[in-house]
Amino acid sequence: MDRREPFVFFTEQRLVVITGRHASDLGELLEGLREVSGSSIFYHFHQRYLSHHFEKPPFRSAFADWVARALLEERLAEKLTGIDLFSMRSVRQVREATAEAIERYLAEVNGRLRKCPEGDEFHFCESKSFVVPLGLTAHNVRELAGLLPRVTNASLFYHFFESRLRLERTHSDFSEWIAYRGAPELAAAIDRLDPYLFSLDKLKAEICRLADTWLTEAGGDV
Repeated sequence: MDRREPFVFFTEQRLVVITGRHASDLGELLEGLREVSGSSIFYHFHQRYLSHHFEKPPFRSAFADWVARALLEERLAEKLTGIDLFSMRSVRQVREATAEAIERYLAEVNGRLRKCPEGDEFHFCESKSFVVPLGLTAHNVRELAGLLPRVTNASLFYHFFESRLRLERTHSDFSEWIAYRGAPELAAAIDRLDPYLFSLDKLKAEICRLADTWLTEAGGDV
């Protein structure tokens, strides 16, 4: 995204691919974590945000959900859910933090490997994204704020989650563009939002609230 140009909203279509790799215990899960693609790591940490639009998912990743449900390792699931994704700047950091949490837990339980029930293995998947314009364009901050309620959750996910973690950037597309358009305070407020604490619907509502408040205080055309 070129911040000097009008803001073009994009969305993405996802094709989920099964890698053929699976895990039946923590040892195999750890080995897979170290070797699968970054796309697979990103997918398993974020698929639930796209499927739970109206509520925050109970676990932050498919890894934590499987560990709790199939292996009954609830303490580890809590540790995995406690990983601060908002502070991460790359998928590599997420991979390392997850692997380290599992390694520490295995040390605590003296390497015990509890097998999942047959047929309940963890299947590593990855997603291939096809990015297309949504058909909405903003030329200033006021137009951007007016269009946000019409933006799909998939578009919000692309501009807020994808732009930061997969592209290894410190700001979302929204914040970067808004700051360049003369609203650094609004950009900073949006940057402070931890998207992992909200459902996508609530995240959108919070961004809209911040933008509306700023526009009311700023006045004029921005």
